[in-house]
Amino acid sequence: MSFGDGGPSWGPGGAQTPDWAALADESAARNRRRKWLLIGGGALATAAIGAIVATAVISTNKHDRDNGKNAGELPAPTDLPDETAEPEPSFSSVAPPPPPDPKDYVSDPKKDRAPITVDTFFPGKKLTMGDRVYVKGATQQTKNCAATTKGALGSILVANGCDQVVRATYSKDGVAVTIGVAVFRTEARAKKAARQSSGSIATLSGAGVPAFCPPGSVCRRTSNSYGRYAYFAISGFTNGKSVTGADKNVYATGNDLTDFTFRQIRRRGELQASAAATAQSG
Repeated sequence: MSFGDGGPSWGPGGAQTPDWAALADESAARNRRRKWLLIGGGALATAAIGAIVATAVISTNKHDRDNGKNAGELPAPTDLPDETAEPEPSFSSVAPPPPPDPKDYVSDPKKDRAPITVDTFFPGKKLTMGDRVYVKGATQQTKNCAATTKGALGSILVANGCDQVVRATYSKDGVAVTIGVAVFRTEARAKKAARQSSGSIATLSGAGVPAFCPPGSVCRRTSNSYGRYAYFAISGFTNGKSVTGADKNVYATGNDLTDFTFRQIRRRGELQASAAATAQSG
């Protein structure tokens, strides 16, 4: 007996027993067809969705690039640099001018414009050098350079164009020193006068200091220069005794006063150089 297509198949001989093997094969075939239909439909659906997403992404990117170009927004990622670096500090290639040289200001009368007075070089009433205190005695400032000297020094100062001499005397424990600062027009003339030095600056007594280094006695004499200034010193005992190499206190007193004079001349240059630098920076 047959039930048509798709119906159960009966075994040979027309018996009513179903052919179970054939039924199993047909059922497996139907299941395989259903499975492939599901897989194929899913694949088609996935492909369709991917195509829709890809189209949306392409459209969005195009829209963003168009908006960025039209609205001045950030560039597309492909236009950005691969790396970002910290900004490097920048420095001027022009070097600042060097500070003025203080010596220039005590070597050139056009720059050396500060007043020249006794107090410029020898201020106050006392001078302290370490633990030693010297009392200032008489002072003098004159344009008669030759009158401030003894021996050949006067003619040397005049020959080199001395403008003026400032003198001061200091004393301590029976020792006195007179310092004379001679002013010249150039550094070269001051150097030459100090190098040619012969004779000495004349002692300057008074204001509590008696006459010292009388004729015939031996006193210590020194000369030096800095810038357009030459300075001379004479050191001796106030009792007229001659100085010997063993009289260390006379040497120490003379050295203190000449060191102080050099510092005052140099300080004069430093003050004027500093004022010039301040004026330039302002």
